[in-house]
Amino acid sequence: MTNTKFTLGLDDFRQVRARIAPHIKHTPLLTSRQLSERSGYDVRLKAEMFQRVGSYKIRGPLNKFALMPDDHAQGVALAARIHGVRAVVCMAANATPSKIAATRGYGAEVVLHGTIWDEANEKAKELVRTEGLTYVHPFDDEQLIAGQGTLGLEIVQDWPEVDVVVVPIGGGGLISGVSMAVKSHNPRARVIGVESSDGPAMKRSIEAGRLETIDCRTIIDGLRVRRVGEATFSVVQRFVDDIVTLPDRDIFDAMIWVMERCKLVVEGAAAAPVAALLHGLVKLPEGSRVAAACPGTDRRGFWYSRCCAPTLLGPAMHARGAAGSMLPGDYCWLDDPRRYCFADGIARQEMAPDFFQPSLNNQVFG
Repeated sequence: MTNTKFTLGLDDFRQVRARIAPHIKHTPLLTSRQLSERSGYDVRLKAEMFQRVGSYKIRGPLNKFALMPDDHAQGVALAARIHGVRAVVCMAANATPSKIAATRGYGAEVVLHGTIWDEANEKAKELVRTEGLTYVHPFDDEQLIAGQGTLGLEIVQDWPEVDVVVVPIGGGGLISGVSMAVKSHNPRARVIGVESSDGPAMKRSIEAGRLETIDCRTIIDGLRVRRVGEATFSVVQRFVDDIVTLPDRDIFDAMIWVMERCKLVVEGAAAAPVAALLHGLVKLPEGSRVAAACPGTDRRGFWYSRCCAPTLLGPAMHARGAAGSMLPGDYCWLDDPRRYCFADGIARQEMAPDFFQPSLNNQVFG
């Protein structure tokens, strides 16, 4: 299906960026004083939560559809609408409700199947066979990777001196594109991936030297796959310097930290690089220039920040799911934005004031 030695250079990413430029935003690099002080590095956040659809995932599908005159969820839906193509998106039945609603809002037909991306992917392949649709893989596709890599191009254009770029890993599409863009700009720059230790499909595959299918237990949407792609595995083998992991709980803690300290609403996957920096997993010389890719936002997390953040005096949030499985001091979000739940299992109604409204007028946060 894919050339195992698939490689792109800086000129390739420039061409892709020019192709998709009319439909995307050049998102900012935001500095965080507190994150820099905590880590000992000069840290900037690549703020893709300000991108169209609230995520980097518009970049790859736009490039894919631009190269498919006849013919990943919200990105595919909007890209298809821009190019006048029917889109059918298969998602896990337990996907974040706000993401499902947004995907439908952009005009896609949504088919819910299974409990994890891999199962939804099998349904997509079935629809390709039965309805004659064209299959667009959410991460293991060269044209899609090229589009996602324009995020890395923007980083090195805005900060040519960057030493390290830290990127979350789900299926590997984002880090594949970003790593090739960064390395083609400066081969000495390092690229470090971050996975949940509750579902480290890429790290296990890299350590084994072959693709591995894992028992994936992470509940973080953007990091939850059982098996990474053939193309992404090959690119990560050749262009990524290290992969670090930490549990869901630490990533959710970082999600709240970013909300409180940086005034940014991020999804779990976007908080993973910040979590790795906060926990000292990224080992670098003091003062290193570090860009952390924060690839998206989550409206459910926004409601959490509104309703629960005023009570965060120390206990960590942990999304275990049902209140009965929570630990004392834990918090969880609920789909109803008027409610929050404590570990005693009692849901309390309260509408808190709006908090953490992000602003691009001042690009120095925290």
